[in-house]
Formats: sequence, C-alpha cells, structure tokens
Amino acid sequence: MSDLQGYKCPCCGGAIEFNSTAQKMKCPYCDTEFEMETLKAYDDELTSDADTSMDWHTDAIDTFSEDEEGNLGVYVCQSCGGEIVADENTAASICPFCDNPITMKSRLKGELKPEYIIPFKLDKKAAKEKFAQHLTGKKLLPRVFRDQNHIDEIKGMYVPYWLFDSKANAHMRYKATRTRHWSDSKYNYTETNYYAVIREGDLSFRNVPVDGSSKMADDLMESLEPYDFKEAVPFQSAYFAGYFADKYDVDEKQSAQRANERVRNTTEERFMRTVSGYSSVVTDGGSIQLAEGKTTYAMYPVWILNTTWNGERYMFAMNGQTGKFVGNLPVDKGLMKKYFFKMFGIVSAVVFALYTLIWFI
Repeated sequence: MSDLQGYKCPCCGGAIEFNSTAQKMKCPYCDTEFEMETLKAYDDELTSDADTSMDWHTDAIDTFSEDEEGNLGVYVCQSCGGEIVADENTAASICPFCDNPITMKSRLKGELKPEYIIPFKLDKKAAKEKFAQHLTGKKLLPRVFRDQNHIDEIKGMYVPYWLFDSKANAHMRYKATRTRHWSDSKYNYTETNYYAVIREGDLSFRNVPVDGSSKMADDLMESLEPYDFKEAVPFQSAYFAGYFADKYDVDEKQSAQRANERVRNTTEERFMRTVSGYSSVVTDGGSIQLAEGKTTYAMYPVWILNTTWNGERYMFAMNGQTGKFVGNLPVDKGLMKKYFFKMFGIVSAVVFALYTLIWFI
C-alpha cells in the first residue's frame, strides 16, 4: 500500500496526488504544490497530538472546629433556598439574594473550612457612594430610576471561591497565510503562501478564581475581578463578625470545568499573540496538559446591593477589597428611540454632505 494514500491538502482539505510533471505532491482543487518531506512532516505533526489533560488535585481541607461551629450559624431563605453563614450575634435578617426574610436553621457541622480569606477593606458607606457613581453619566437610564431609586438592602458578604493553581504545557498548531498582490499591463496577480506554525511552551497559573455559589452569577463575580491575593490571610471565623458568608453549593470538582475554560482561553490567547507577520492565522489544533494542579478554598469580600424598580429587581455588587462596582441598569425605551433617531439624523446628514461633495466634484 502506498505511503501517500490519504494525504489531505492543508490548504483546502482536498485529496492530494503526486504530479509527475512537477515531481511534487499537488492538490488538484487549489493547485497548491508540496514537497514530499514537508507533507510527511505535517502528517507526523497531526498524528503526534496528545489528548488534552486538565485535571486538578485538591489537598485535604480542614472542617470547622467545634468552637467555630458554636459561634457560627446557618440561615436559610424560605423563598430562594439560599443558605448563608453568619456569626452568633446575627438575628433573623433579609436574604441578600432575593430580599425575603431568612431565619436560623442550624449550626455548622462538618462543613469545609476555608484556607484563606481576604478581609473587607471598604465599608457600607463606600458601597453607597460607588452606587451613586454607577448611575452618573448613563444617558439612557430612566430619570425616575435615578431620582427616586432607593437601595432596598446592602449586605456585606464573603463569597466562597475555589482557587486553582497549575502549570500548563501547551502544544498549539496554526494555519497561516502570507498574501501579496501585483499587476502588469494585462493581469492582476495574487500569490498566497500557506504555513503550518507550531508553538509549544509553559504557562503558570496562580489563584484562578471560580465562585463556588450557584446563586451568584459567574459573569457578575468575574466582573469584580481582580482581587489582590497578596492581602489574603489564613482564615479565622472572627472575620465573619458583622458580615454574612455564602455557603458553597458548587464543589471544587464542579468548579474545575469553569477553571479549565479560563485556563484554556488564556493559554490559547497568549499563544496566538506569538503568531505574527501573517495575513491570516487560524487555530488548527493542539493540546494542553496540566501539571502540579492544586485547588484552594477561600473567601472573598463582596458588597451586595438590591433595589427594585417597576416591579423588577436589580442586583449590584462591589468588590469589598478594591471598590470595583458592577451591575446592569434599566434602559428608558423612549430615550433610546430619541437617541437612535438623533444618531440616524447625524449619519444621514453626513452621508448627504459627502454625496453632494462627490457629485459636484
């Protein structure tokens, strides 16, 4: 059986055949010619891909001691089912997720204990100020929302995070082209050269955060990043005093999927940046291998702000360490229409002016 059987054109995917005139492998569909050694090297590269392996190892994590269990309680919301940890001095309160009353359910028993915690640096007053700044300059925000809006509830909460450390070894392959154009008195010419680009190397990841609460939207929590882990301290339950702490309901194994996505996306983006000087570049395949993977359980500070307008509930969040503020705002449909017609009028006037200028020229 011929060693040449089954070769595919890297450019168009068509079956390649040997051309006796050119004494090269040639694609009958796009007329691309290949040296035999080049084609074999490319085929060897395709068959050498290893399966991607992105597994994490979690070190043994302590549970709360009996003294800590006695000082902390679990509160449950009868409306949304949210479970919140608070110190022993907290009475029945308001759920930071849905604004309904929450009541004491039980003491902590057998719960995993965080290894680290980033203490709050900003207080409730700072959260209110950031909220006011968040409303400033929003042209499509309903005026009534800005003038009459009030904050229903502000709660300081420690959000559970799984932090992932790892070293990623990546082997990435790209298809790239370089194109040049020229012409003579009769024809216009285009020459396209195709390249197989290989990149391999290591990236180190430290404290890639994934929130361990299903009640906190991933995009909302990721928008609060980054946190400065240098300010993290070994966990002590005393930091919970005066604050709530969300109980994790997404464990480290479930969170690993999101961590893998973040590691993969960052790795692919960083490696893609190294492929420059080409007319076009597309990813052709590759693999990522994780080594020295480790998972850590930590608590990060977040201020949760809830407000209601026109029967709809809006949640905002502020990074309790850096003050970064995020949250979606309502849009005044009437103002949006006016803004659209205004922009349409400006664009139409510019197009008309350009058309008139070209006409007279």
